[in-house]
Amino acid sequence: MSHDARGMSMKSIVLWGAKYWLLVFCVVYGGWVILPFLAPIFMRLGWTGPADLIYSVYGAFCHQMAQRSFFLFGPQAMYNLDQLPVPITGDEVANLLALRAFVGNADLGWKVAWSDRMVYLYGSVWLSALVFAARPTKRHLLPLRWPLFLLLSLPVFVDGVTHMLSDMAGGIAGGVRYTNQWLADLTGNALPMWFYQGDAFGSFNSWMRLISGVLFGFAIVSLAFPLLARGTRQVLRLDELTRVTVRWKENQEAA
Repeated sequence: MSHDARGMSMKSIVLWGAKYWLLVFCVVYGGWVILPFLAPIFMRLGWTGPADLIYSVYGAFCHQMAQRSFFLFGPQAMYNLDQLPVPITGDEVANLLALRAFVGNADLGWKVAWSDRMVYLYGSVWLSALVFAARPTKRHLLPLRWPLFLLLSLPVFVDGVTHMLSDMAGGIAGGVRYTNQWLADLTGNALPMWFYQGDAFGSFNSWMRLISGVLFGFAIVSLAFPLLARGTRQVLRLDELTRVTVRWKENQEAA
């Protein structure tokens, strides 16, 4: 392939990407978001090979601990530690590995291939991208200001770090973020114990992962996508200007 041909090919790829980047993102990233939910479906159907492959791939991006993951085809969406058939010992590494390895059973349902935090965070990015794509005009949409982006990103940082420190200091079943006794004392135990303790759906920890994940996903799209849209418009506008200039020169030479 000649140098000019390679240049034209690269230019075509760049222009195609500038024109269809949002569609490509929504489709490809949407597949990335949806694929973890296929693992429990495959397990339900008995297709353990494809399910194990999905668990393995997404395990590189997520801890996949069962008490912080959704389950499909069972009586509950999520389970606390004492509801899972996974023995908790004094060895925290062994606990993590055992909870990661447990993918479910016919009685409890089958585990989604990543945790609820990842579902909320990655899912909110995808949904925010779909909303962005559905806007009738994106020309005058300004990117999120950095101070507001940092403010919306702070909750997921605080929630994630406190959970990590809690697990390291007090263990998976005994850290301050597992019992949330501080919150129970602060509210005078006004709410049911299941709200304060554990990670099951509807608990304080679950709500914090939902809220912080959605805020962070929204913040990322609100900051990055207007900038990307502006940049791709400039690329397409420059290409159109180049085409007009070339046609003008050709007409001048023909005259």
